[in-house]
Amino acid sequence: MKKTVWGKSLLGISALALGLTLAGCSTGKTADKSTSDKKVTITFWHGMNGPYAKALDSIIKDFNGSQDKYVVKGTAQGDYTALQQKIMAGAKSKSLPTISQTTYTTVPDYVKNGFITPLDPYMIDGADKLSASDLKDIYPAFISSSKYQGKYYSIPFSKSTRIMYYNKTLMDQLGVKMPKSWEDIQAMAPALKAKGVMAVGFDKSFDMELEGLARQAGNALVATKGKSFQANLNTKQTLEATHFIWDMIQKGEAKTAGEDIYGDKAFTSGKTLFYVGSSAGVSHMKTGAPKDLDWGTMPLPTYKGKSATELAGNDIVMFKSASTDQQKGAWAFMKFLMSKKETIKWAEATGYVPLRKSAVQDADFQAFLKKDPTSEASVKSLPGGFQSTAFIGFTEYRNNLLSAVDAMLTKSETPEKAMGDLQTKTKQIIKDNN
Repeated sequence: MKKTVWGKSLLGISALALGLTLAGCSTGKTADKSTSDKKVTITFWHGMNGPYAKALDSIIKDFNGSQDKYVVKGTAQGDYTALQQKIMAGAKSKSLPTISQTTYTTVPDYVKNGFITPLDPYMIDGADKLSASDLKDIYPAFISSSKYQGKYYSIPFSKSTRIMYYNKTLMDQLGVKMPKSWEDIQAMAPALKAKGVMAVGFDKSFDMELEGLARQAGNALVATKGKSFQANLNTKQTLEATHFIWDMIQKGEAKTAGEDIYGDKAFTSGKTLFYVGSSAGVSHMKTGAPKDLDWGTMPLPTYKGKSATELAGNDIVMFKSASTDQQKGAWAFMKFLMSKKETIKWAEATGYVPLRKSAVQDADFQAFLKKDPTSEASVKSLPGGFQSTAFIGFTEYRNNLLSAVDAMLTKSETPEKAMGDLQTKTKQIIKDNN
């Protein structure tokens, strides 16, 4: 269950799968278009499990009861990796649902293969469109990543931020003050190591923290350049950011989770003082941390004087194979998910963040944050949130990024070697596909 919500290291699917030729897949029709009472059925594939699936089922029930034209039927497809594999298989066999969760970074590949449809006829031009104030109310990083080649192909849904967890019990014992910057953590690390505690823990891969530090240093790992893209994997800024983390790990002042996948175990057992993870993991921390552990959350520290946090999670796309009536119903459901009331309900139940500024400012949600301060860090991080640059071949690039980090951790490759090789591979992916 836990694998469905923590970070994005589990979101990659093979480049081979994304490269499948899917000619003609957009002509198929989704089965089960209506129920016996003549309501149009909207089939919805998702990767939610456990309490997250329960929360989503509740929202689906809300929508189905709010009108009498459509009925949404949600189906969990396993974890995110299994979901992406089923989407590709469904496209090939012409058996796609009406809509599905997916990462926004898969959109370029889906558009290339021709099986998702733009949302503009409903979202921007339709009778039930989002108003200008709606678009302004949704956090810019969320709405901007929904757009590809000038058209909206997805809507944001289950979104999280990277945050820092701190062990207040251990901080008090060690006499450590709350850090404001990554440089503060680096400075306190040697003294903590001498006392048998590592300063900070990461998940199995530190790729998201690397990207965050690079952004804070003023450098996107892959940036938009005109109508194409530019790889910045071995620039001075990127290598400095990589060394910042890698050097601490080499010195035994920081650690990755290894086979534990997530760094919460080392954190809750007192092996690390701080832990960088997903805000969606707060609910797991509440149930998994020892009852006598006094822990809290904070936005990620600054680096070189700047704040930034990578936004992760999933969007929702609509497939061309759906009928016109299904597409209309799917849009009605999508708009419902983005409404202030429902995005607040989703955030409170799951630990994902609200999509709208007005939702965060809502008096009831603010009251919720006062009762549950561990959820505050995620919403405080939103103004500095960013998302990776999406491009055709992103999944292949991301898998290569994870391999580069793994090579630094397990094969003793230096940042210069691992990131240099990644630069070469990424430039070739961009050249071949964009």
